[in-house]
Amino acid sequence: MECVVQGIIETQHVEALEILLQGLCGVRRERLRVHEICLKSGPNLGAVASEVRLICNLEQTEPTWTVRHIGGAMRGAGAEQISVLVRTMVESKASKNVLRLFYALGYKLDHELLRVGFAFHFQRGTQITVTVSSVNKMLQLHATDEAVPVTPGIQLVEVTAPATSENYTEVVAAISSFCEYLAPLLHLSKPGISTGVVPTAAAAAASLMSDGGGTTL
Repeated sequence: MECVVQGIIETQHVEALEILLQGLCGVRRERLRVHEICLKSGPNLGAVASEVRLICNLEQTEPTWTVRHIGGAMRGAGAEQISVLVRTMVESKASKNVLRLFYALGYKLDHELLRVGFAFHFQRGTQITVTVSSVNKMLQLHATDEAVPVTPGIQLVEVTAPATSENYTEVVAAISSFCEYLAPLLHLSKPGISTGVVPTAAAAAASLMSDGGGTTL
């Protein structure tokens, strides 16, 4: 399982967000350049549609592939009352021939994206990952060098943490607490719930940029 929230931020404020994250996390950022291929099952694989994502880390000397399957989100009254999405997620490493394998199984290409930005991995009540990236689409099949932004001037921010059925409440609490520090710059919510940019972002970014992150927000 994993817990996740997402939000958007204007590209002009990303540097301020990086300064804030650097101060909060106390670790160095990692460059992010990920090729993501979304596949959907064909009718021969059953009546219920299945979706898998093949993710290739292009930052590594030898690009590595990961297969990720995102299942359903937690439902019920308890799920409605929390601001973090809790969902099943399974991923595993794969060889460079994984795309050919899924095509042979009957999966079809739905879309592909290139995410470029940076990520922070740190411990704060739980193991948390924050990614900030520009989402780009390919004009030609697998042509990552020719990718163009889907939303120019806007970047996607995602906060995720692994969880289990026993500890997800603690993980949700840790993510919610961490997101409060980012509130002046962006609003984070469950994926699919668009809240737009934060009105205070410009002032908060200016304050962070002026003193390199020393201001308490």
